[in-house]
Amino acid sequence: MTAGAPTIHASAVLVGAKAVLIRGPAGSGKSQLAWNLLQAAAQITGLGALPFARLVADDRAHVDAHAGRLLVRPAPRLAGLIEIHGLGIRQMAFEPVAVVGLVIDLAATDAARLPDTKAATTVIEGATLPRLAVAAGMAALPLVLAKLRTVSALD
Repeated sequence: MTAGAPTIHASAVLVGAKAVLIRGPAGSGKSQLAWNLLQAAAQITGLGALPFARLVADDRAHVDAHAGRLLVRPAPRLAGLIEIHGLGIRQMAFEPVAVVGLVIDLAATDAARLPDTKAATTVIEGATLPRLAVAAGMAALPLVLAKLRTVSALD
């Protein structure tokens, strides 16, 4: 991590080869979505909804751009910790760094049934990334799984 790498209010989960960076206001469900992604991969080994998932960061994450890619790391004091609603802070295995492949914005005001192409990307630290906007109150996990497992008919 380079000196001064910014810390953002976000969670991140390595899903397969790339991380999903989950942003949103306090109470929007970032930790819950991270936990749901981890559980989606943990279902009956080899038959889960995702092939592999491991926590990178919960609540605070360092992001740093290198060669057009965005790297995410846990904040050192929070590495390996995740908040599970009703249980509190729990410890678990984590990845120390991952390349971000998708940004999820929870409680996004620009979320739409048929999203505009402008809303499909975001720029963080100079890196352009695919983005999924999820409206407040919408179940995020089914949308994220659909985004990860399907291809747009319009591409």
